[in-house]
Amino acid sequence: MDLFLERAMAQKSRGFPEIVELNVGGQVYVTRLQTLTAVPNSLLWARFSHSSPEQLPKDSKGRFFFDRDGFLFRYILDYLRDSELFLPECFKERRRLQREADFFQLPELSGRLAAPSKDGSDSGEPEEAEPPSQVSSGSDGTARPAGADSGYITVGYRGSYTMGRDMQADVKFRRVARITVCSKISLAKEVFGETLNESRDPDRPPDKYTSRYYLKYNFLEQAFDRLAQAGFRMVACSSTGTCSYGGSDSGEDKLWTSYTEYVFSR
Repeated sequence: MDLFLERAMAQKSRGFPEIVELNVGGQVYVTRLQTLTAVPNSLLWARFSHSSPEQLPKDSKGRFFFDRDGFLFRYILDYLRDSELFLPECFKERRRLQREADFFQLPELSGRLAAPSKDGSDSGEPEEAEPPSQVSSGSDGTARPAGADSGYITVGYRGSYTMGRDMQADVKFRRVARITVCSKISLAKEVFGETLNESRDPDRPPDKYTSRYYLKYNFLEQAFDRLAQAGFRMVACSSTGTCSYGGSDSGEDKLWTSYTEYVFSR
């Protein structure tokens, strides 16, 4: 108990609050200082035991900032709280989570993640590549890898562009705010892989459906390339748009906003 009190007094003397706010890759976490320093010699233990608040980088709201995977940090924090590793069924990010454990200098957690998984989740071993000859065709004649699931993926985006008085689009011809993905989760992960942002709908099993995923880039053609490589083809699309003038004069530039969806099938 004396050792614990001594540590607590030392941390408090350096100016850290008992409740700490973190910004990890854009994801906000609130936890106790005792949790962050639970594992001696870890990176967080060193930062919050042997540094002062002024020495650590912060975001615009004063939260301590770490430029790491904000989605996977939840498992790092769970481990710091309980010294246990609990992952959801069909967890496919073991290799990436092990990389995060190495960064935060948690060798015991890294060793557990390197051990073979018993629930069929990603063990970190590279998958054996399928022979190029193992392809099949769907009812529409589209080639796809043998054993690949069939289904639909809907890609949507909200965009805007400005049309000048001379009817020529300016350099802001198309600005895409976000590309959304609606489909069965297993299909979305197969096609888009690490470019898929799952932070709005995490930890769902692969046989479920989602309409809350979006892509980490804003190039619609990049999404189309990935879909084509996976054997998908476009079967339908729809779009809505509105127009507003930039000023009171009808001769001013027109700002168009639109929402468009593309439906792909395999």
